[in-house]
Amino acid sequence: MDTRRCVLVSGGGSGIGRAVARRFAARGDHVTVLGRRPEPIAAVAEEIGGTALVVDLTDPQAVERACALLPARVDVLVNNAGQRMPLPTEPGLAAVADHWRRMYDHIVLPTVLLTEALLPRLARPGGRIVSIGSTAGLRGNNAYGAAKAAVHAWNHTLAARVGPEGITANVVVPGYIADTEFAFDMVQDAAEHERRAAATLVKRVGRAEDIAAAVTFVASPESGFMTGEFVNVNGGHVLGR
Repeated sequence: MDTRRCVLVSGGGSGIGRAVARRFAARGDHVTVLGRRPEPIAAVAEEIGGTALVVDLTDPQAVERACALLPARVDVLVNNAGQRMPLPTEPGLAAVADHWRRMYDHIVLPTVLLTEALLPRLARPGGRIVSIGSTAGLRGNNAYGAAKAAVHAWNHTLAARVGPEGITANVVVPGYIADTEFAFDMVQDAAEHERRAAATLVKRVGRAEDIAAAVTFVASPESGFMTGEFVNVNGGHVLGR
């Protein structure tokens, strides 16, 4: 009998998602990586011996079609997909409104839609839902921080909803992660890394593997008494020192 867990990782083609997928695969789990870009997720799936599924997680119908191709039982869902949108360059409230809507669509909807679609398939008991938050959702960072804060707040409701069925729902909260493509609007040179490292208590920047290690613990069978939590993995940056 195959005892491997079925793990789904959204946004699994690069950065944190790729590191998470690699770590679960190294533990012997079968991993499906989901994302919008075919080439990166196909490369990760081939590397780890997993499966790739191309899907736009902001589109409800696309999510429903994709879920028809996924396994009937899911042990772990990692909600990592999310696209940070550039600040508006056009003047006026219309541009502001468009930016906020797009940020919500690309940060909140992928997490909520995929989770709702897969809830009937989550293992009961023992299912694990891990969503990737951000220190921006705790400390603030314009529309991006507000969207991540929405994910944080939603997780409280989710944890209360699924807890009685033996499913946990937690948020891992990264700070600045150097080896990711996500920070497209940041200058990622040595000076910026030094500045970011100085803002932590441990005096170094984060790595995608730091987040992957936390995710795999939170998703482990041993973490069944932890739910509705924010697991800060940001070198103490969230403390504001």
